[in-house]
Amino acid sequence: MTRAKIELAYITDPAKRKATFKKRKNGLMKKISEITVLCGIDACAVVYSPDLPNKPEVWPSESEARSVISKFNGVSEAEKRKKMFCQESFIRQRIDKGKEQLKKLKNENRKREINLLMCEYLTHGGNNLDSNNMSYLKDFSFFTDQNLDEIRNKITMLQTQEETPETMDQGEQAQVHVPK
Repeated sequence: MTRAKIELAYITDPAKRKATFKKRKNGLMKKISEITVLCGIDACAVVYSPDLPNKPEVWPSESEARSVISKFNGVSEAEKRKKMFCQESFIRQRIDKGKEQLKKLKNENRKREINLLMCEYLTHGGNNLDSNNMSYLKDFSFFTDQNLDEIRNKITMLQTQEETPETMDQGEQAQVHVPK
């Protein structure tokens, strides 16, 4: 059975808020413990409670947390930035990726349109190109030339395969039968 979706908003009832904080904090500590064991990494957590703002809860211990933090601070800025990812750069990358995908899809659609136009042209005897605009005609010409080049390359390849005699493997030697 799945959990009911909860609304992420400030909990106004202090008792519910305290209980939720305790459950979520314990769940967070458990997840951090699991990831350190499963992945063999060093991790720590520092959680400030609203009840005790001057006394944070530290996992696994204060000395181990200091060790992890000093290890992190010992890494060069360039190395830190290499693995950090801010939300703005993430969104920018997603937008760029989406724009590239859109561009590819537009190109594919254009090729399909021209292909369809070429098929109609061939089936109707060349009567349906008069009403199209100049960009369609240019694209039609470009794709026709491209298809002709592909056809010529395939013909040349097939001709060279037919003309090339079958060669024997280097390990095989022709056996000649000489009568005695």
